[in-house]
Amino acid sequence: MTTRVILVRHGQSSYNVERRVQGHCDESTLTEAGQKTARQVGEALRGLPFDAMYSSPLQRAKDTAELIRACLLAEHVPELQFTDNLKEINLVTWEGVLFSEVEATDPEGFQAWQRRPHELKMMVSNPDGTVTEYYPVPALYEQATQLWQDILPRHIGQTILLVAHSGINRALIGTAIGLTPADYQNVHQSNCGISVLNFPDDWSLADRNRSPVQVESTNQTAHLGKPLPEIRNHHRGPRFLLVRHGETDWNRDKRFQGQIDVPLNDRGREQSQLAAEFLQAIQMDFAFSSPMLRPKETAEIILQFHPGVRLELEDNLQEISHGHWEGKLEEEIRQEYPGILEQWQEAPATVQMPEGENLQDVWQRAIVGWQTILKSVWARAGDRPVTVLVVAHDAVNKALLCHLLNLGPEHFWNFKQGNGAVTVIDYPLGPEERAVLQAVNITSHQGSVLDRTAAGAL
Repeated sequence: MTTRVILVRHGQSSYNVERRVQGHCDESTLTEAGQKTARQVGEALRGLPFDAMYSSPLQRAKDTAELIRACLLAEHVPELQFTDNLKEINLVTWEGVLFSEVEATDPEGFQAWQRRPHELKMMVSNPDGTVTEYYPVPALYEQATQLWQDILPRHIGQTILLVAHSGINRALIGTAIGLTPADYQNVHQSNCGISVLNFPDDWSLADRNRSPVQVESTNQTAHLGKPLPEIRNHHRGPRFLLVRHGETDWNRDKRFQGQIDVPLNDRGREQSQLAAEFLQAIQMDFAFSSPMLRPKETAEIILQFHPGVRLELEDNLQEISHGHWEGKLEEEIRQEYPGILEQWQEAPATVQMPEGENLQDVWQRAIVGWQTILKSVWARAGDRPVTVLVVAHDAVNKALLCHLLNLGPEHFWNFKQGNGAVTVIDYPLGPEERAVLQAVNITSHQGSVLDRTAAGAL
């Protein structure tokens, strides 16, 4: 049984427009554009049956939630509940101040906020005249932890909508999958972006890896008329579009394919065409692919709208080798290798594929492949903003996402990668700095904010 949690950030606010720090401050209100996008979220979620809806009590989130709720089908509209645990990060000494003023008057704090958020410290005056050191980001992660502990036991197996803010949404995603406050800036949330998390019914914060949360998607914005999240101000590095290949017959049949060179099926070509049309208006500068047939054909279909971009192949992006499992159905593997498939599903980092690879092998070569691509792009483009298409496989993409978030192979199942899905990775401070996951596993071009692609073997 799975509990589905849909996270939404509030619509554009007056402080967003003015580039002011909001935090706990409740003077910011939705703009007309923010109200419009809130309704667009409601339309995108209209057919989903919600069992519970929670919102931050701050006005910009509350108004967003009420506008979303008004668009849902009558039979899918539970009462809206409010919880302080969905409030935005408390940036107590900065709130109401322009970001430019913060940068000018507190350069050390602003630098910590951007690069070492867990170290950001504020000195807070108490009523008795004393001063207390306050660390906003670790405090926010504690708040997110409390939110999960409060609401998940009440809604096992249900679908929940949470409407909140950029910071708390990042902390909620982070605490769900094991990120630390140091990783706070590595995940982005756009105004009215939609994220989907799937919690197993036996999930616990104390043992996240035993029954991992699945990040089905983050920060989808296509329902707002923006296929990809906007590039943020002062961005000066590459943007990567990481795509999983389209469906194959073996995906559909749940047959392990690994490094057997299975081509796309008709549905896979259709998914690739949908991805191509979805990305048609995006300026592409470089393109890379695994040399295997299914990602290579996916990339070629996408590049039909970008005839000036040459496809380059990177061997290290090949799918995991399943060894003797390749070509077999799950039931055949269960019979021939008792207990190992269950071990793969529950503790994948501990499994050595018979005559194949283990996840550490995949991690090492996938990272080498990514670094090779990054260095190649850097050598040719420098720090000018460019967009790079990379098409690969389920296991490789998951390894890369974990790597970019400083997560190890034990987190392999935390990320879903649907056939034909698009993940957006930015290097806003340049390719030698941290990566930011702008959006993960976008499949809205296939007809739904939920990923309905084949859940077959790798």
